[in-house]
Amino acid sequence: MASTEQVAPDIDQGAERFLEKRKELEVDKIFRALVKLEGSDLHLKVGRPPIVRVDGTLKPLSRPPIEKEEMVRLLFPMMDKRNRKIFEDEGGADFAYTVDVDGVTWRFRVNMLQQLGNIGLVARRVSNWIPNFEGLNLPPVMESLCKFDQGMVLLAGVTGSGKSTTIASMLNWINRNYTKHILTLEDPIEFVYTEEQCLINQREIGMDVVDFAVAMKHAVREDPDIILVGEMRDEETFMTAIHAAETGHLVFGTIHAASAPTTIGRILDLFPEEMHGAIRSAIAFNMKGIIAQKLLPSIAEGVGRVPTVEVMTFSPMITKLVLEGHDEKLPDAIRIGAEDGMQDFTMSLKSLIDKELIDRETAFRVAPNRDALKMALKGINVSQPGIL
Repeated sequence: MASTEQVAPDIDQGAERFLEKRKELEVDKIFRALVKLEGSDLHLKVGRPPIVRVDGTLKPLSRPPIEKEEMVRLLFPMMDKRNRKIFEDEGGADFAYTVDVDGVTWRFRVNMLQQLGNIGLVARRVSNWIPNFEGLNLPPVMESLCKFDQGMVLLAGVTGSGKSTTIASMLNWINRNYTKHILTLEDPIEFVYTEEQCLINQREIGMDVVDFAVAMKHAVREDPDIILVGEMRDEETFMTAIHAAETGHLVFGTIHAASAPTTIGRILDLFPEEMHGAIRSAIAFNMKGIIAQKLLPSIAEGVGRVPTVEVMTFSPMITKLVLEGHDEKLPDAIRIGAEDGMQDFTMSLKSLIDKELIDRETAFRVAPNRDALKMALKGINVSQPGIL
């Protein structure tokens, strides 16, 4: 096969970037240390040694603190021209980064930041292996949410709650079981899929396409069956995604929300009040499910963390409550919706305790309703069908 140097003279200058191989950087050895320690996150801050998060706990690497000049030398070469401009204009930049470790390419989701006049970094390691639902200890209903031909499925949770991994497992289930075209629009790309039954195209905002609006304009001409739109962070993103769901696509996305019911309010907050009625209708008739999750430390051998998962599927009852604006009744509807695959955090925590995946102390620390969890562990059903 011809080398880059041999091929480059035969092509125009604009095509050369597709043949370039990234140079080895000094910072790569710190990323390799993170991988070998099986850490999830890397923190670089001036005046501190590199810090890695392993099984949820922060641990410093055994080397001297990073001084200001060394930090600049380590981090600035990681950014291309686009990300340097974003960093200078906004005080931070997000991008994907790859490092080879013993012949395996690892991907990282990087946030470059400024704090107290210094440059720093936080990077999340993205697993090369996409686990299945069983491997992630996710509820069986996840498979059902992958079988729709159109509509929207949202994953809710805070940063680091495992939303991206759960969506990756759902898309990979589709990849193994259907012959469809999956298109992902991400900023940045996290998981890189290996095609099995599906055709998969992955586009990174800023690298492959200028912005999300242009990516979605292109998407309608790219014949996708399934679209991953990444994070629902503004009005434009949600409107574009819901339009794709209305026009015959199955759309997956993530959103920052504490629970499945509060996700409705979080979406409405993106829009002016006069649009809330129309948005409620769009949600009610197009949403197939909202999954909220949190990651918890596990007590099971060989298991680092497990998700506690709340599932709200759009049964006739949920659809009616959303349309009528009775969001306060959604938690009770979830509790009595087991036949439709629903569960709340209390039910999820009880299941994790019963399976000896987490201890009681952890469950009660994160439980939204400790009294309900106490009753559930005693075998008392807290559902109240009459209140709806």
